[in-house]
Amino acid sequence: MALKATIFKASLAVADMSRHHYQDYNLTLAQHPSETTERMMLRLLAFALCAHEDLSFGKGISDEDEGALYRQNLTGDYQLWVELGLPEEKRLRRASHKTQQLLLLAYGGTAVDKWYSSEQKALSQLKNLTIVAVSPADTAELAKLCDRTMQLQCTINEGQIWFGNAAQSVQVQLQFIQQSIPALLASE
Repeated sequence: MALKATIFKASLAVADMSRHHYQDYNLTLAQHPSETTERMMLRLLAFALCAHEDLSFGKGISDEDEGALYRQNLTGDYQLWVELGLPEEKRLRRASHKTQQLLLLAYGGTAVDKWYSSEQKALSQLKNLTIVAVSPADTAELAKLCDRTMQLQCTINEGQIWFGNAAQSVQVQLQFIQQSIPALLASE
């Protein structure tokens, strides 16, 4: 018998002063049995960074046809595609051709630097790709915020990100590795 996904509910209040976007979102996340808590919380962080009423979570960890998150216009064209982790260059290239903007939230500590140095030449050709790394310390702190029912706030101002609940807050530092043209996220 296959293991089922664990369902999480999140009430997320986003205050993005850089984009003048202030909105509350009631979200349902399905955590695949093979997905870590850190990765699921990074999906929530990615949602907050790119918050939009049309932003949706992808079907699952191994789905080739969707990102971890995506936004489509009314005609079904992808405007934004978000990936997490250290995907193969081929997957990012395919996604790059399908969407206007592509965001990769890379995580994994020193593995990120090794991965990027081996893929840099090919990835630098993808002009709509933004790559930001999240440190292992920040992903661990984000995981501590996880609960089956979450009340979360995310404040974004001039490149500073605070993500938290009523009991604790985490300041997340994004390390910009590659910035798309035009810029997707404010780096400062």
